[in-house]
Amino acid sequence: MSDDFYEDSSSLEDLNEMKFARTQSYFDQSLTIRIFIGLVFMAVLFVFLHYREVYVENLELGAEAKQYIVSQVDFVFPDDEATAILRHEAAFEIGTIFRIDEMQIKSHVTDFQKYITQNEEGKQRWQQANLDTPFEDIALALSLFAEKFYQIRFSDARTIQRVSHFAKQDFPTNLDNFFIFIPTFIGSPELLPLQFWETFRQRFFQDSPIPGPVVTFMLDYFEPFLWSFQEDQGLENALRKLAQKAIVPRMTHVRAGETILDQGEKVNPRHLAMMQAMKETLQQQRNIYSPLTILGTCLMSLIFITLGSFYLAQNHKQIFFSNRKLALLVSVLILAIAVAKSIEFILVHDRNNFFALVRFPLLVPFAAVLLTNLCNLRIAALSTILLSVLFALGLAVDPVPFLLINIIASIIAILSGQTIRRRKEVFIVCTKAWMAAFVVIISWDLYRNVFLSVTVIYDLISSLVFMGATAIVVVGFLPIFEAVFRIMTDITLMEFLDPSNELLRRLTIEAPGTYQHSIVVGNLAEAASSAIGCNGLFCRVATQYHDIGKLANPQYFTENQLGSVDMHQLLTPQESAQVIIAHVSEGVALARKVGLPEQFIDIIKEHHGTTLVYYFYHKQLEFEGGDHSKVQEADYRYAGPQPRSKESTIIMIADTLEAASRSLDLFNEQTVTELVDKLISQKMEDGQFNHSTLTFEELSVVKKVLIKTLLAASHPRIKYPPHSPGEEG
Repeated sequence: MSDDFYEDSSSLEDLNEMKFARTQSYFDQSLTIRIFIGLVFMAVLFVFLHYREVYVENLELGAEAKQYIVSQVDFVFPDDEATAILRHEAAFEIGTIFRIDEMQIKSHVTDFQKYITQNEEGKQRWQQANLDTPFEDIALALSLFAEKFYQIRFSDARTIQRVSHFAKQDFPTNLDNFFIFIPTFIGSPELLPLQFWETFRQRFFQDSPIPGPVVTFMLDYFEPFLWSFQEDQGLENALRKLAQKAIVPRMTHVRAGETILDQGEKVNPRHLAMMQAMKETLQQQRNIYSPLTILGTCLMSLIFITLGSFYLAQNHKQIFFSNRKLALLVSVLILAIAVAKSIEFILVHDRNNFFALVRFPLLVPFAAVLLTNLCNLRIAALSTILLSVLFALGLAVDPVPFLLINIIASIIAILSGQTIRRRKEVFIVCTKAWMAAFVVIISWDLYRNVFLSVTVIYDLISSLVFMGATAIVVVGFLPIFEAVFRIMTDITLMEFLDPSNELLRRLTIEAPGTYQHSIVVGNLAEAASSAIGCNGLFCRVATQYHDIGKLANPQYFTENQLGSVDMHQLLTPQESAQVIIAHVSEGVALARKVGLPEQFIDIIKEHHGTTLVYYFYHKQLEFEGGDHSKVQEADYRYAGPQPRSKESTIIMIADTLEAASRSLDLFNEQTVTELVDKLISQKMEDGQFNHSTLTFEELSVVKKVLIKTLLAASHPRIKYPPHSPGEEG
């Protein structure tokens, strides 16, 4: 037992040992496994820091810029505004497209048929044209002529030159159908120039099956006619769309140091495109596969691992030299990193531009709440700082407000989460953290001279979503960590305190006196341990189970003997002592059978330490005439071990005090104080506190609290006068 109060002053900041079983396996002690855990964490840090998104400031479309933004690097970006201008110019280059009135073509073709079949002059000319050839298929000749005349289009030379560069597969008609000609007046019939007819002959009748004289005869007939022209708007629109489509997007070059956005300027799509292009260029310039970049990331990861290892080795040896606790801490950190990276991936690659609305993702409180419950406040606070710095380095976030908001929200979550005893209270803790984060967000906006902008609403919603998801995920992962690492949190303890538990239910039925004794001892131990900063809840719950071994033979213990029969009258003092001592081993066996935590089993083993069953030892000694040589003291001592934790020591004292106080004839502060001093002195003289971490200063506090609590539980009550018949009350 330590005689220096300050020797153990950091115990409240260390990992609460009651959450972990004291027994260590090979996994817990192996240096190889400890190194492996460190290497795994270093590998995760490397991946997290190396494969990261580049951060550029998020701009809100239509908002006014609060500061100047300049280019960090040379880059080119798709200039939509310039491209739109070029496409407009390309569409303007397509002039008016004309075609001949189809009804007029049909009418002239019909007239030609009548001319060569009904008109004498026409018949003679047709026969003259056919003298040198046997061709007589008038329908074929007219069909070909009409088909081509329906297809031909007229426009200016610039338009025809422009459309000649279009891809053939995209062109809505044949380029041979275009002729250079612009009618003087729309709607007023005009002659087609002689050059048109010559070109028309060469393009469409050069290789046709119709003989040349027949072609000449037809063209000579149609040439003198006046033709009416119409604007072909459908073809115009199609060609203009093709002209716009043919324009390659304009890429504008921006040099490093050039202004992207002026202060007070409204953000437009062009600014957003520039920022995205700059981000992609920065990402490419990182060259993550360069040996120097890889070396830098390795060194950065090694720095974090080295500093963390030295800190744990100096300040948290229970964690550093226990692989199970180290693995727990590393597992929570890796899980938090994985969750953060996944959320970043979803937000960055979100096509709905939701990422622009999430300015301050709350990612750190998740680990803070978990570690507060699985470890303790100091470890949770340290991990909060570590993760905040890591996330600011490795995530695409604005580092300053991200650090500020996440650290403050996590601190509130840690301070609020120390007393979580039911899983639903996680939601209350996360709500408090969200409220703190929201206050910080508003403060940050005011600090930057932004007052109640629309982004505050987005921040309110996004932070609420993050903290709601955090509560749900924490509630889901807590039982997993408790089961995998065999951790006994306050939530677990509350579950063991449920009266419907099989062992507690058996105690109430089979050993009611023991059950009542356990409740009183639990209240005493909880009050005393809480007074010195120990886990009072653990003491209360563990004490409920510390005497479960008495279920094997409940009638042999005084508190359960309701009648006047004393079962020990049938046994020798040594046999009685063995029955009493056996309740410890019976309790350990029963606890292991039903799967109680090892921490409870330690209390069962240690709550009597190696004390002497003095009543039966003294009785046997009297039977032997006071000859100590005939009585083996070891046969009358519990097997132990002696108490090794503060909680176990307090439970031993409370257990002894509760039983002994029942024998007091006069129950007041003086007699109780004398009894407490006497019992503790006997335990100390017997060496029962030799392995305890309880200090003398703490023992003094424990004494006072035990006396106060015991007196309060046994205060005198008012004596009421007897009732007369018919009176109530």
